[in-house]
Amino acid sequence: MKLYNTLSRKKEEFIPLKDKLATMYTCGPTVYNYAHIGNMRAYIFMDLLRRGLKLNGFKLKTVMNITDVGHLLSDADEGEDKIAIAAKKQKKTPEQIAAYYTDVFLKDCAALNIGKPEVIAKATDYIKDMIDYVVDLVDKGYGYETSDGIYFDISKFDGYGKLSRLKLDSQQAGARVDVNKEKRNPHDFALWKKAEPNHIMQWQSPWGMGYPGWHIECSAMGRKFFGKALDIHTGGVDHIPVHHENEIAQSEAREGCRTVNYWMHGAFMLVDGGKMSKSLGNAYTLADLKDKGYSPLAFRYFCLNAHYKKELNFTFTGMDSAKVSLERLYARLYEHKVGTSKIEKTKLDKFKADFSNYIKDDLNVPAALGLLWTMLKEQPSNDIYKLALEFDNMLGLELKNVQPPKDENPTDDLPNEVVQILAARHTARKNKDWPESDRLRDLILECGYVVKDTVDGYTVNKV
Repeated sequence: MKLYNTLSRKKEEFIPLKDKLATMYTCGPTVYNYAHIGNMRAYIFMDLLRRGLKLNGFKLKTVMNITDVGHLLSDADEGEDKIAIAAKKQKKTPEQIAAYYTDVFLKDCAALNIGKPEVIAKATDYIKDMIDYVVDLVDKGYGYETSDGIYFDISKFDGYGKLSRLKLDSQQAGARVDVNKEKRNPHDFALWKKAEPNHIMQWQSPWGMGYPGWHIECSAMGRKFFGKALDIHTGGVDHIPVHHENEIAQSEAREGCRTVNYWMHGAFMLVDGGKMSKSLGNAYTLADLKDKGYSPLAFRYFCLNAHYKKELNFTFTGMDSAKVSLERLYARLYEHKVGTSKIEKTKLDKFKADFSNYIKDDLNVPAALGLLWTMLKEQPSNDIYKLALEFDNMLGLELKNVQPPKDENPTDDLPNEVVQILAARHTARKNKDWPESDRLRDLILECGYVVKDTVDGYTVNKV
């Protein structure tokens, strides 16, 4: 099995540290708000990697962190903690904020058929491990104290920048990070921050009351669960230049050896060709998609059509296509479920081998999905259906649940006036004219019927 390693910028054969056991650390969410669909694409990538490793006979031990402290607003380790800001805004405790958004995130993962990692670790449960880690770095000469915290001296670590290929000499202070005159180097990063007396999250440390930097939690928890080294570390491409670069520095400085063998990163999701952000109002959540009539698995299907290393442009037209394609896939697969044709074993073996080879080639899931469609063009056969279910161990589309196609015309017993309004409403929803859709729904209600939108279409019942 070959995987693309960001560190080497090439595909490499995956050889685990321990025979047939793949160890993996995944950067999890900072639980101060709802995860948007761009975030969820990253966890679908994590899930596909886990499934691909299983498909190739590896046992798994995956740790995913939940960041519930230490993630500040700025790459420069400045500003407030995101959890603290949310807690103040919503008049709740940090623990309440973290618990609520963690629960929503895990439910979203379940709805997207994302397998649960073997270990889900909250940062606040491992503060002592982080403090011990920082103490070791200070003792080794890599950490130094300032008035506001303990910082890592990147000048002491020769390999800084090797993941991102960052050329520090060409960057001016203030371009990526704010200027802090107490830092020895503008790119030095916080290992531990000293807390103001009124800070709502702080712990006792050798440097007084404070809280951990964002980067230290992953190194500390990685060591807690895996020891000095692990096989694979995943995250989004936005983690490369700062978070993961800093992880490498502090981890290798402390351990004196390479601590991660394969760095893997998922690409961004765009929206209508541009950036996704809350300020632009286009950071859609899974709940938003459900409200617009799309099932979570339709979004998963949408994501499967692009390689994890390629940017994926989200549009509602694309989601419409994914929804229809998944429905057609289910319908065609059901034909095979009840089919009686026999397929030659050599042909089935060829399909299976080709599918496996696509997955072994750095998780080429789009090609594997295309192969499934090619296979479904065969004469209806239960043999094809059974093989598709094997493929679904990788794809995660719940193909075992396919049902006979539903009656596409639920309006036979309705008054003609209601049928006409339903048709107009269907057009309005197709054009994403939501105000008109709502107006027509109210008009149907005046006729004595209530319409309820579902992931499969809609239902109409008499009031």
